[in-house]
Amino acid sequence: MAVHLLRMAVRIESIAHLSEIQAERMASTKGKRLFTYTRNVPRRTAELIDGGSIYWVVKRLIRVRQKIVGIEPGTNEEGRKYCAIELDPGHILLEPRQQKAFQGWRYLKPEEAPIDLPPGSTVEIDADMPPEMQAELRELGLI
Repeated sequence: MAVHLLRMAVRIESIAHLSEIQAERMASTKGKRLFTYTRNVPRRTAELIDGGSIYWVVKRLIRVRQKIVGIEPGTNEEGRKYCAIELDPGHILLEPRQQKAFQGWRYLKPEEAPIDLPPGSTVEIDADMPPEMQAELRELGLI
């Protein structure tokens, strides 16, 4: 069964900004592969590559996810271990949900993951909008 990762998108202002940064990274590798790097290798690697995604926290909201394609442990030139997580470049927008800040990454159970928005959705919700207002607007079908 798949499991997901929850990760803070540090210094990222919006989903568009995340897309822009990742496009630059893809261009630097001649568009072949997209990676995000972390210090620790997840122990549940098999579950992550069996349909798992990284759920990105942008401005205190879980807003978008990307499918995990592969996980490659490595060691840099200074002898420090790291983990390269290969991502599908496509973004899947989510029903935004508030998330407190944390360091590194956390596992996210599928049943606890935010709901995907329908394909073609382009909703950008202000991170400062109170959750109650978001819920009310969602109930009215406005977001």
